[in-house]
Amino acid sequence: MLVWNELDRQSKQSALTRPAVSAGVEVQAAVETIISKVAALGDDALLELAQQYDDRQSPRLRVPTSEIEQSASRLSDELKRAIDQAYDNIQKFHAMQLPQPKKLETQPGVTCELRYQAIDAVGIYVPGGSAPLPSSVLMQGVCAQLSGARAIVLATPVQGDETIHPAILYAAKKCGIETIIESGGAGVIAAMALGTESVPKVSKVFGPGNAYVTMAKQILSQSVPGFAIDMPAGPSEVLVIADKTANPAFAAADLLSQAEHGADSQVLLLSDDETFIKEVNAEIDRQLASLSRAETAKKAMKNSSLILVESIEQAFELSAEYGPEHLILQCQDAYNCLDRVKNAGSVFVGDYTPESAGDYASGTNHVLPTYGYSKTYSSLNLMDFYRTYTVQEITKDGLSCLSTAILPLAEAEGLDAHANAVAIRLNGGKS
Repeated sequence: MLVWNELDRQSKQSALTRPAVSAGVEVQAAVETIISKVAALGDDALLELAQQYDDRQSPRLRVPTSEIEQSASRLSDELKRAIDQAYDNIQKFHAMQLPQPKKLETQPGVTCELRYQAIDAVGIYVPGGSAPLPSSVLMQGVCAQLSGARAIVLATPVQGDETIHPAILYAAKKCGIETIIESGGAGVIAAMALGTESVPKVSKVFGPGNAYVTMAKQILSQSVPGFAIDMPAGPSEVLVIADKTANPAFAAADLLSQAEHGADSQVLLLSDDETFIKEVNAEIDRQLASLSRAETAKKAMKNSSLILVESIEQAFELSAEYGPEHLILQCQDAYNCLDRVKNAGSVFVGDYTPESAGDYASGTNHVLPTYGYSKTYSSLNLMDFYRTYTVQEITKDGLSCLSTAILPLAEAEGLDAHANAVAIRLNGGKS
């Protein structure tokens, strides 16, 4: 336990410092080599990378449509119902975000519009690892589906002799995704940015990944014209604000639910009650004993802190400074505390709102800004799958009235051609 008001400036900074993201010079060099290989060899590069990094002896790229269609028959009824329920809630919440065009007459004869257009082709990356991640498919796929994107490409790595998990295929089918690529890492990010024989070129890629995936997204978004990414990514994190009315077992469980993501995850507890913090600490030890990923969680806890603050007000100030990916409020009258929240990716209110609900099925999106980027980035939402553009239409009388603003400004800026484009219209085609 750290007592905030007893720490010196350096110790305070250290308590709120995240683990360093491993993205050194060697990662950049390796990713640049991979991108060059994909640019030169296309599908052959992806097949070679699958053998090299995923131990695939007979790799393939496109998943046959028949496998996608048959995925439901390979799942338990319980898991299908879970995916269906999560899909329904996520779809409802994001359908609420569907944009409507806006039109306004700013002055007589001058009409301006704001219109929305779906990004034509999008890529969805779903990391591989020790377990399938159908929830990641749903969070991204529902948005792509609702936007009306013409092309949706899903990419995920497959290890060794395994086949792609049917839960991934079933979730993709729910989202109307027909193009599924068995490939991962920096290579498939490059393939989606550049296009290959089997991988359609997309305009924007979404989804989390390791240091190599993150580096590939950053390099390609800066080097491929028109290619964009969703947001900077980093290790998972949660911050819990709790007072003496909170349940220490709940708080400990929430901290551990993020700690088990990876050794570089970070979890923080801010409380104004010393006894509560000690109870949470004891609960962490008790609950760790039964976790299958206890060793991972223990490593993450070394990056983490339980902090005694002077007041709940001070806790909200520190949270705003930290800018957490997930913020959990387990304090008295928690909902009415929302006005104090600043710089959080997603907020979980009250004792019965675990972060796990947002990760899977409540309806909000679990693709969130990490590493302090919640100060400037938003949680993934439907608008990320659109671009906006403006339209204006002006009558002759409207242009005449508007010229009293345009002509003096053009003259002040020394742009004669701008002024002439207005004057020639008002003078019947004469300069």
